[in-house]
Amino acid sequence: MTMIDISSTALIELALDLTNSLTTKDRFDRLLSTVRRTVSCDAVVLLHVQGERLKPLAQQGLSKDSLGRRFDIQAHPRFEIICGSSTPVRFAADCVLPDPYDGMLLAHTGDLPVHACMGLPLLADDQLIGVLTLDSMTPEVFDELPERTLDIISAMSAATLKTAILLQELESHSQNSQELVAELTNEALVKDGGELIGDSPVMLKLKREIDMVAVSGFSILIEGETGVGKELVARTLHRQSARSEGPLVYVNCAALPENLIESELFGHVKGAFTGADRNRSGKFSLADGGTIFLDEIGELPLGVQSKLLRVLQSQEIQVVGKDATEQVNVRILAATNRKLKLEVSEGRFRADLYHRLSVYPISVPALREREGDVTMLAGYFIEQIRRKLGIRQLTIDASAISILNRYDWPGNVRELEHVIGRAALRAKGRGNQAIVRIGIRHIEQLVDSVASSQDNLSPSASNGLNADLLTSGLVVEKGASIGLKLETETFQRQLITRVLSQESGNWSAAAKRLQTDRANLSRLAKRLGISVTKAVTLSTN
Repeated sequence: MTMIDISSTALIELALDLTNSLTTKDRFDRLLSTVRRTVSCDAVVLLHVQGERLKPLAQQGLSKDSLGRRFDIQAHPRFEIICGSSTPVRFAADCVLPDPYDGMLLAHTGDLPVHACMGLPLLADDQLIGVLTLDSMTPEVFDELPERTLDIISAMSAATLKTAILLQELESHSQNSQELVAELTNEALVKDGGELIGDSPVMLKLKREIDMVAVSGFSILIEGETGVGKELVARTLHRQSARSEGPLVYVNCAALPENLIESELFGHVKGAFTGADRNRSGKFSLADGGTIFLDEIGELPLGVQSKLLRVLQSQEIQVVGKDATEQVNVRILAATNRKLKLEVSEGRFRADLYHRLSVYPISVPALREREGDVTMLAGYFIEQIRRKLGIRQLTIDASAISILNRYDWPGNVRELEHVIGRAALRAKGRGNQAIVRIGIRHIEQLVDSVASSQDNLSPSASNGLNADLLTSGLVVEKGASIGLKLETETFQRQLITRVLSQESGNWSAAAKRLQTDRANLSRLAKRLGISVTKAVTLSTN
């Protein structure tokens, strides 16, 4: 097969893309489309070098969970060879080195057979900034590519990536050195996950808020359900702040013994109380010049809240057993899964402290509100767990991804991580197969939950609904094709609308009649486009 050289038209189009107002995602998509028009391949992936890892930025031809993965360069021999080269690398068709995309190509299911694989190191100012990989199920298809074509593709890709990096730096107004940012990012990635994964509208809004407020120095109250990632938001705020070189001190307020809370926060002197056999610095002293993160702030007793208020007002602490106060320079980030406004109204939390803490409140969305993010997060956790378990390749079936996306996630991101971990262990079993696949049978507890949730929306004779609702408007001709999902959603929409109308828009009463949870009904109704509008009328009597 003879490969054509890259066209001048494609070059001009891509050059224009780099200079106009396209979004970064558009630039990446057009770059990959240009590459695929020039080179026949089944998959092409653009990856960014972040320390010792490669982060996929855009891909065509792989399963979507690949965008959530973070590849350790040293753990993948092919990536290591590409990153160590200054010229394009073509791997022999019979190369025995494991392929990082095994089981992820949409054009092929199962272990990759003999195929063509090529990697292009992307350089800017003689520094490696990224990698472009191309895979084809046709062996040796890349062997006859002209060197000029590969040089141009490498230059285009490097320019596109460099433009995106420069724009990102300008947008974030970052004045820190690139080395420091890379080091902090890599450290955060290694420690319990340090990256906010997801591109759903609510997550993009959250990231914009973080970018805006991180540099302000304001005290911030981070609110959200258990398991949504409030600590990760706090670490991101610290990392993007002017205090990023200072300490970040974590305090779990719910885990502090009530009689030692003041000592833990502010420190004590020797002899201040029984058992105080030496001087001890408190968490605020340790955080001086940096940030303190007070997790589960709603658990603090009222007496300690008043002393915390003084720290916020005057940046002064009083060590237990010491009369004099000490100055500290600390930014406070606080988090809670409680509704602090309600706690204030019921007298369990000080109103003045609440207002001091929530100079800029940030709400972290629940996973069920993050449409489309579950797949990327699953990919992120799969790659983490693959490394921990020493599995050569770990993938997940599309059917299992479908169940993950339909599940309600009461435990949020933390629950997703645990589900993926358990499923990986079960899929691995006692075997030693090259590719371990997570399927529906490995997450059957979620399957049962999803099925039960849908069953609970089935009508019951005791609900008092008209029986003809089951068949109204449903005409099925013999041999006609029926869209089961569409028909099911239509029926659900009719049923929920009918019951809400009968109950005068009362969600709780409607949920009771439909034998489901009110929150589940509300979420389903939102997905189906159902809302209740209440009007206010003025009586003329």
